[in-house]
Amino acid sequence: MRSTVKLLLGMTFCVMAFVTPLVFGGVPALPVALHNPAVSDFSAHWITPPGDFESIPNLWIAFRKEVSLDAVPEKACCRIACDSKYWLYVNGQIVVREGALKRGPTPHGTYFDTVDLKSYLKKGSNTVAVLVWYFGKSGFSHLSSGRPGLLFDAAGNGPKGFKLLSDASWKVSLCTAIPKGIKLVNERKRLFNVAEFPAGWREKSIGPFEIVTEGEQPNIRLPEWNIRFDARYDFKGDWKANGFDDSAWSVAVECGVPNGKLIEPWGELYPRPIPQWKDYGLKEFGNGLKFPFVSDGTAITCRLPYNAQVNPWFKIESSGGQTIDVRMDNYLGGTEPNIRAEYVTRLGVQEFEVPAWMNGHAVIYTFPKGVKVLDLKYRETGYDTEFGNNFTCDDEFYNRLWKKAARTLYITMRDTYFDCPDRERAQWWGDAVNELGEAFYAADRKADLLPRKGFYELIRFQREDHVIFSPVPGIYHSELPAQMLATIGPFGLGTWSFYSEDDSVAADLYPGVKKYLDLWELDEKGLVKVRKGDWSWGDWGKEIDLRPLLNCWYYLALKEASRTAKNLGLKDDVAHWQSRLKSVRGAFNAEFWTGADYRDPAYKGRSDDRTNAMAVLCGFPSPDKYPTLREHFKNEKNASPYMEKYVLEALCRMGYAEDALDRMKDRFTKMVDHPDYTTLWEGWGIGKEGYGGGTINHAWSGGGLTCLAQYIAGLIPVEPAFRSFAVIPQMGKLKKIDMSTWTHYGKIVLSLEKTDKAFSAKITVPAETVCFLGVPDGYRVEQKDATVFTAATHKYRRVTLSAGEHKLVFPAGQNTDTDGQRSGRVLKPASK
Repeated sequence: MRSTVKLLLGMTFCVMAFVTPLVFGGVPALPVALHNPAVSDFSAHWITPPGDFESIPNLWIAFRKEVSLDAVPEKACCRIACDSKYWLYVNGQIVVREGALKRGPTPHGTYFDTVDLKSYLKKGSNTVAVLVWYFGKSGFSHLSSGRPGLLFDAAGNGPKGFKLLSDASWKVSLCTAIPKGIKLVNERKRLFNVAEFPAGWREKSIGPFEIVTEGEQPNIRLPEWNIRFDARYDFKGDWKANGFDDSAWSVAVECGVPNGKLIEPWGELYPRPIPQWKDYGLKEFGNGLKFPFVSDGTAITCRLPYNAQVNPWFKIESSGGQTIDVRMDNYLGGTEPNIRAEYVTRLGVQEFEVPAWMNGHAVIYTFPKGVKVLDLKYRETGYDTEFGNNFTCDDEFYNRLWKKAARTLYITMRDTYFDCPDRERAQWWGDAVNELGEAFYAADRKADLLPRKGFYELIRFQREDHVIFSPVPGIYHSELPAQMLATIGPFGLGTWSFYSEDDSVAADLYPGVKKYLDLWELDEKGLVKVRKGDWSWGDWGKEIDLRPLLNCWYYLALKEASRTAKNLGLKDDVAHWQSRLKSVRGAFNAEFWTGADYRDPAYKGRSDDRTNAMAVLCGFPSPDKYPTLREHFKNEKNASPYMEKYVLEALCRMGYAEDALDRMKDRFTKMVDHPDYTTLWEGWGIGKEGYGGGTINHAWSGGGLTCLAQYIAGLIPVEPAFRSFAVIPQMGKLKKIDMSTWTHYGKIVLSLEKTDKAFSAKITVPAETVCFLGVPDGYRVEQKDATVFTAATHKYRRVTLSAGEHKLVFPAGQNTDTDGQRSGRVLKPASK
């Protein structure tokens, strides 16, 4: 460890802040086989309702089973899989709300959940009930199997444990009314022509859900459907509770036991690698509405405290047959429709919770005139990780930026990381790379499991021609070369491996990564050729100098591949990657440096701040070029919020943290100061003023959060997972920073303050870790081991802090080394 720390703290920020593995170690928390089915020891059958429903999407299906128990079992774990989502009840009590992950651990497989039922079971008669929502269509985040199905397996609980298997003894009923002779009018979009439904069809069908709403449908990227629920056709009595008469229900159809074999069309079964959703319970809107009141037919907007994933709820009294519309203010987020709901009332008092989550800053209810509204609430749900307001400083702008970035990050986490929670919900990996970097500072460590899941999906979906693509899982199979290189490089896979202390994923993915990197060719100058892929996308916006940009991304991906190959003992591969690294490194400056900036000789546009930033992050410019590049970044502001993260980091790497703070404020003020939105946007404007649809919630815009943590507060891991860590602040004009970060070893808490008289630091160092505090030049350090080192262009003195709470004050003044020399001496890097 000492040699690692000496190496790290003796080098410039260009090396130090890459945060890529210097030491590999640790045991992975959830090992997952890359190519083979994770589990094959099932005893239960896949079951479906009788009939041919392979061509009918958007089905709601109820399954139930009654079982008598002589005593409460000692163990009662069950494994549940379905296509697409399920709600699990035991004795009428909800156990899992929106279980199952969107389908796609592989192009053919399905995830399953493991649930403990012990606390819900009782002696005597018990009822297990499962409501399944079958999307029946694919999207940018889900691959439909093509057939609704349920697998329920509680077989491994021992002789005194609970045993229940899905089979032909289960009863099943459709909950969705299907007009006879219904046909899709658009197979690709899975759409029906509602106007052609036969007259009186509803009276001849069963089930409270209807197959489609009138009007706009969710755009093609979403596998979810609008919800339409007609309460007049709901079951008589609670079908989820004991004593319900299901004699008229059908017997479930057995489709086979996936015990060592694949049951089509659901494929191989993988365990759910992330937690069940966090349920915050039903909440009051707190907007001053007085209940009850009678609707006059106008829309009611109920404001949420922030942009959230919610299930709207209402309680009303109605004469029956009246249609209520429920949608979010963000219904057209990104210009295209996402999810809404319609509820047709029955006579009397009733309540309803929309089962599909929506997002936005407000719920908009439209009740027909005369409906008595008794109460309105919402249920917030989301990924089960803890967020806190864990960064504050003496400039309120950066506090707001952090808070909005963290909120944006949270609502782009669920089944996968995704770009936005409204228009797409798709795991674009350019977004995911930025998101996972933010999460290591803003969230607890349960958040680490989400990108881990995504990395495996990425390689399991690799095409036969060795191309990797995103978003996966889903129907989009096109390569975006720059995003793919970012994913497998230091900012993606490298950052995740080092921060999480799990190098097993990189090892598992390495064969696929190698195949992809070998698709790239070098030209006669030793640089990588432009690979256009299926979508030659470098960023949103203009002035994109693609050739040097791709060379930077490729160079970084090579570095990560070389580190992994070295860790795996693959000497030939290390030599192969090092040869390519040397080739690109040797040719880059000669080909692209003009004396004023980096640019392709054939490129005629304005100088590209993205390209120049990535060159800095690759370490291509020598320090004598920094002043010139500094002026470049003052003049060029072409990057989207996605690539702006890398521009800010480049400024900090060069030692211009104050410039980074100023640029951050200049570029993000419009969205950070916006009074109505608690999240950051896809572009610098909204809608037509933005990019790609102009959504108001894109976590790729949260790179400023990472910059504030890594560089301004200066908190970085020295060894994996913060087993040892450094605090090397570049505070610029800021005088005070308070920050905390969750690690596997506990929470790191920092309080830094800088005045003309002293620099003070309060640091909580978790057990079994060590901290290396960098005291900025200009403050006296008396500790004997306070070695001088340089980070970026600034000098620091290193103070070693063991586990515990530390309060240190360093008065302003000049340091003197023990050998009598002044503190300008810089440690040379340890030999590699």
